[in-house]
Amino acid sequence: MTDRNASAGADAGDAEDALRVSLQVEIPSDVRYIERVVEIVRHQCASMCFDAQHCTLNVPVALSEALANAILRGNGEDPEKQVTVRASLTNAHLVLEVRDEGSGFDLERCTVDVSDPDNLEREDGRGLFLMRSLMHHVEQFDDGGNVVRLTLRRGAT
Repeated sequence: MTDRNASAGADAGDAEDALRVSLQVEIPSDVRYIERVVEIVRHQCASMCFDAQHCTLNVPVALSEALANAILRGNGEDPEKQVTVRASLTNAHLVLEVRDEGSGFDLERCTVDVSDPDNLEREDGRGLFLMRSLMHHVEQFDDGGNVVRLTLRRGAT
């Protein structure tokens, strides 16, 4: 990991977002870093008292899938390319952004309905399906690189 910044600050304008923790982690395109990045984010979720299921299931699985896609598909496992994870946690939500150096993809077209019998043998698209099942909102956009944003609202199921 090349960089890790964590900060907490108060925003007097909104009581629900009074405490905000932000962090950024940059890693080379190497799947061996996934577990460490997930643990950093999971620890921050636990320290902000997010629901235990969210800290031990939803966030680790969704973030692992997003990182794997960024490393394997977005950057093609090119060790010269970086993946950046930004996390913002407040009393109300967690927002994760996973950025790679790939050209992007169509989120709707690439998400596979794993319950469809025609898709039982397919491996692609399952990670996106999991992310969308475990997080409240998943979006993809280009912002100087391919970005997947995962949002989890506190207390919502």
